[in-house]
Amino acid sequence: MTERVRVAVLAGGPSAEHEVSLQSAHAVLDALPKELYEPVPVIIDRQGRWPVELRRDQVDVVFPVLHGPFGEDGVVQGHLETLGIPYVGCGVLASAVAMDKVAMRRAFLAEGIPVTPGVWFTEHEWRATIDSWGLVKSLDWPMYVKPSGLGSSIGISRVTSMEELRAGVELALTHDRLVIVEQEVAARELICGVLGGHDFPEASLPGELLVPGDWLDYEAKYLSNAEIATIPAVLPERVAEEVRETSLRAFRAIGGYGLARVDFLYEEESGRLYVLEINTMPGFTARSVYARAWAESGVPYPDLLRRLIDLAFARSRQVIARSRHVTVRSGK
Repeated sequence: MTERVRVAVLAGGPSAEHEVSLQSAHAVLDALPKELYEPVPVIIDRQGRWPVELRRDQVDVVFPVLHGPFGEDGVVQGHLETLGIPYVGCGVLASAVAMDKVAMRRAFLAEGIPVTPGVWFTEHEWRATIDSWGLVKSLDWPMYVKPSGLGSSIGISRVTSMEELRAGVELALTHDRLVIVEQEVAARELICGVLGGHDFPEASLPGELLVPGDWLDYEAKYLSNAEIATIPAVLPERVAEEVRETSLRAFRAIGGYGLARVDFLYEEESGRLYVLEINTMPGFTARSVYARAWAESGVPYPDLLRRLIDLAFARSRQVIARSRHVTVRSGK
């Protein structure tokens, strides 16, 4: 019998998305084909303490199902690279860029990828400004106020007045020192999954988020039993293809690897498509729109996990091959 691959599934962590991470990890642990893999749950507590110290001789690959700061922002990825352990998902740079909404928008703008109108400022700039309106005057109401480095709709407010704006900024500043304010666009919310390496990533069928009320908040995403997405989305073929092509462009713009979910706003009247954000470790819960999009595209959940793990090993082999090549050329 072939020895099973030991897969350490990292979950929890000190970010505000701790509970979301646990939900994702449970789904991954349950779905890993047991004939191929030996799951090793590693739950990091809210203070950032690890139950064990990972070593290359203990596990073969790591599946970091961590969301938010310290898990999705390149920190854990860098740690795993220093340990020499293969891991699922984007590398240090792509994770960091995608986690920071300001850095992400800059990367998209540099590549000509359309984004919604928005501004950003630091806590110092907010405190030092007498006229708060001056920071956002280029935008129209309503607006969304977001901490730059967080996900899962945590710390986000929809605001329609200066009073609400001030409250929204103060809330966002409890999560991050950098705040981004985006103008609301009356549009359909679409998603598209990306899967693959640097060279030939693939895009899934697009899906559409079903938004109750004004926007899809944390409770609607993770605590409600209501259906949150239609997959595949009902779209003209031209728009569906544009979503898929733009998803791949966004993935390449941040240097993505392994997986990502790209979120869009689609203005039907004008035909405009905006990239809202890219998530390098989207939710892997049983209701995950990323997993559902790939299932509808012909990749069932267990196969999706297997492909991601294979990609992790492939990148590790490439890194080893490059390091040997450099050593030989340097004469060491």
